[in-house]
Amino acid sequence: MPAAIVKKIEFVMQLIFKYLGKRGLTLLLSIFWLSGPGLLALQAQDETASDSKPAYTIASYNVENYLIRPTERRSDKPLAGQKKIQEVLLKARPDIVALQEMGSRDALESLRQALKDQGLVYNYWDHTTGYDPDIHLALLSRYPITGKTPHSRLSYRLDNKSLQVSRGFLEAVISVNDDYQLTVMVAHLKSKRPVSVADQSEMRLMEALELRRIVDARLEADPAKNIVVLGDMNDTKDSRPVRALISQGRFRMKDVRPAERNGDNLPNPNPRYEPRNVTWTHYYGKEDSYSRIDYILVSPGLENELKDGSAWIPMVPNWGQGSDHRLIIAGFYAEDL
Repeated sequence: MPAAIVKKIEFVMQLIFKYLGKRGLTLLLSIFWLSGPGLLALQAQDETASDSKPAYTIASYNVENYLIRPTERRSDKPLAGQKKIQEVLLKARPDIVALQEMGSRDALESLRQALKDQGLVYNYWDHTTGYDPDIHLALLSRYPITGKTPHSRLSYRLDNKSLQVSRGFLEAVISVNDDYQLTVMVAHLKSKRPVSVADQSEMRLMEALELRRIVDARLEADPAKNIVVLGDMNDTKDSRPVRALISQGRFRMKDVRPAERNGDNLPNPNPRYEPRNVTWTHYYGKEDSYSRIDYILVSPGLENELKDGSAWIPMVPNWGQGSDHRLIIAGFYAEDL
């Protein structure tokens, strides 16, 4: 700093000391420090301390028919589509990723090995089948999977008929560290495609209620349990199936609502609604429409560990080459808070 400026600062400080005394000078210096670089320093220290906590990320991704061999009803996924799925995962680099529309276990292993060859290693995995013979639920994890409870053969009654939860549900317990466990529940609810056996929206609601019953059973046993429910729910937030999953009362789930990191940071002009961030996760070609039908829902206990600003949607050029869905991801502290 130039000597002339230093002398002027010293002169001003002498005047302040003369007329306000030592306490006044100390007060003014404190105000200056907190309102300027001092405040920035405090914020930096707080962010550093916060970021020093152990943390992990979890993602959900409908990979649209990730089959490596064709079946009677579905084609295999083109190599270009497989590579685009890998590109998206390599950009997000989640510690845990729930997959929907995964093919056989061989298809999952093919994806896992391709990611490993590119530096994204998942040593732990799970694969759950349902009544659908072609597409399934899967899980890749950097952390040990210490418990598995597959829900492969669930059924419900609708219009005096016994119907099946087509893809079942995947439930796994992951030990992120010695002191922190996470229960992951992956779902792919009934699509909006009409079927002859019953109304598709009612079928989706019944599947959602079946999943919610499992969640409630876990939380009744341990209200503080860290549970994440994620996947392709095939409906919007105001729909009955998604409202049933979120539920109400003390076990209400929080929708973390991932959004693009494109600079949007303003609240909605209407305070009743969420910000106008770009949150769509699915493109429906028939309607030429974009909607948010993929979710990461967290239990009250896990909500405490959600990292502010950590829920996002990667933007990848030509994303649709891989899937008609986009990956969603969120970060959490790996300790009970």
